[in-house]
Amino acid sequence: MVYTQDTRPVRHGEELDVNKLERFLRQKLEIPSGDMQIRQFGAGHSNLTYELSVGEEWKVVLRRPPMGPVAPKAHDMEREFKVLQSLHPVYPLAPQPYLYESGNLIGRPFFLMERRDGLVFDHSFPEGVDATEELGRQLSETMVDRLAELHSLDYRNTSLKDMVKPDGFMERQVHGWMKRYEKARTDDVVSGERLKKWLADHIPTSKDASIIHYDYKLNNAMFSKGDPSKMVGLFDWEMTTVGDPLADVGAAMSYWIQQDDPELLKTGLGKPPLTVREGFYTRDEFIHRYAEKSGRDVEDIDFYVTFAYFKLAGIVQQIYYRYKNGQTEDPRFAGMHVFVNHLIRHAEETAGL
Repeated sequence: MVYTQDTRPVRHGEELDVNKLERFLRQKLEIPSGDMQIRQFGAGHSNLTYELSVGEEWKVVLRRPPMGPVAPKAHDMEREFKVLQSLHPVYPLAPQPYLYESGNLIGRPFFLMERRDGLVFDHSFPEGVDATEELGRQLSETMVDRLAELHSLDYRNTSLKDMVKPDGFMERQVHGWMKRYEKARTDDVVSGERLKKWLADHIPTSKDASIIHYDYKLNNAMFSKGDPSKMVGLFDWEMTTVGDPLADVGAAMSYWIQQDDPELLKTGLGKPPLTVREGFYTRDEFIHRYAEKSGRDVEDIDFYVTFAYFKLAGIVQQIYYRYKNGQTEDPRFAGMHVFVNHLIRHAEETAGL
């Protein structure tokens, strides 16, 4: 999900009962007088995210799972809420969570968190921002540095230590995503058997464990209006856990599209991201700076990037599966099987198959 400054009217079929929500929230929170309004953040392909507001004084963000059946253990609102509770005090880029509701109110669990204000860089530069190569370089540096900063935190000093099992992380990830891909597979996507065998045969030994965001990409970050190179928020903590930090770097690189990438890789999730522009780091430059900032050995990074493409294929396939089975009517999902097949082929190329 992307927290841009722009919201829009709620999509048909994804409405919330504003009167029921307002009555409930006024019992739990201090909210100024006035009518509550609900608008929706329009981007994102997974959880549904809304802005609740009363005038200009009070604004919060509500996160809930998508409509229809969801994959087991996916879209766990309570877990994401607890992750934010753990991280916000030690990593202030994570927004402050306010409350969690288990599902009795709107039929699905949801949580509320603070609404941050700033710039989001997605497919184009925000209005009023000078689109310079220098800014592209600064944004790239900031993205690397804030990721290395997250990985430097000691998870044992947070309540995450009671929520995670870092031992055997990569083995669980590789075999877990193989199962998820197969369970969500439709007859118009490839099996990926050759790639899955390569991944299973090349799992590296993790050298350490850290807090990982695991959905780290430019449009999940927010930057200062006064200094567009300064990050002021980081969102979408649904996949956050403790595990191999290089898996986080690999996942980030699967979203970090560069100018010479195949066209379908650039456009598989919509318009090409800003990272294809001059000035932004290449993946190699990103990885090199991460190695310098973190002090970590990145010798096995090709495995992690290959796995990240496969994992992304699995995520996209789960979305497409819901569309093909009539669980969502969002037209953005109609051709996602094409992107899934391309991701599998691209991962095979990255693996040298």
